Amino acid sequence: MDRPATPVVCVTGAAGGLGQALVEQFAAQGWRVAAGYHRAACAGTTDSIWPLPLDVTDRTRAAEAVREIIARWGRLDALVNNAGAVADAPLWQVRETDWDTVMAVNLKGAFTLCQAALAPMVQQREGHILNLASFAARCGSRGQAAYAAAKAGLVGLTQSLAREVGACNVRVNAVLPGVLPTPMTAHLDDTAMQAFARANALGRLNSLNEVARFVVFLAAMRHVSGQLFQLDSRIARWT
Repeated sequence: MDRPATPVVCVTGAAGGLGQALVEQFAAQGWRVAAGYHRAACAGTTDSIWPLPLDVTDRTRAAEAVREIIARWGRLDALVNNAGAVADAPLWQVRETDWDTVMAVNLKGAFTLCQAALAPMVQQREGHILNLASFAARCGSRGQAAYAAAKAGLVGLTQSLAREVGACNVRVNAVLPGVLPTPMTAHLDDTAMQAFARANALGRLNSLNEVARFVVFLAAMRHVSGQLFQLDSRIARWT
C-alpha cells in the first residue's frame, strides 16, 4: 500500500529539546505533526504543526488525543514516544515518588500512547511506533537506576509489541539517541558532559538535528521492526 500524500505523526514530549527538533524535522519533510506537550506549551498552530495538550501518564487523555488527531487529519501514521523524565540519584536516595514518576512518564506513558494509537494503525494496516530509549537500558548508568530500568522496560515493550502487531503491518522500533544538549541534561556540568563525550569512540556527542533526521527517516521505512538503533559511538557488547 502506498503511503498517503501527507502522513501524520504524533510526537510526545514535543516541548523539550529533542521534541522540538523532531517536530521541526517531521514538518520539514512534509508530515503533519501533532505536537504533544504537557506543561510547557509548544509554538502556535501552523498548516503542518498542531500543538496538542497531552499528559502521557493519563490513559484517558491519551485516547482522547488520538481521537482528536483522527478527527482532524483522518489518520495516524506514526507515533514517537519521546516524553521522558529523570530523577538522578543513587538508588538508596531515590524517593518512591520520584521512582514512580520516572516509570510513569518513560514506560507507562509509552504504554498508554501505544494502546491508543494501535486501533487506527491496525485499522489502516499501516503505522510505525518509535520509542526513544537510552544506552542506559543496555548497560545501566550510575545514579540512574530508575531511568535505566524504565528504558530497559521500553526496549522490552518495543520488541514484544513488534511481534504482536507485525502481521497488521505496524512496525515498532526503538532509538537510543545518546546524550544530547537538552533540558534533561542541563543539570550536568561541563566535566560530566566531557566524560560522556570521551566514552564515545568518536570523542564527541550526538546532535539534536542528526537524531531528528534519523527518526524521520526511520519513520518512513516499511520493512524494519523490532530493532534497536543506537545513534552515538559508545561501544558495548549486546547481551
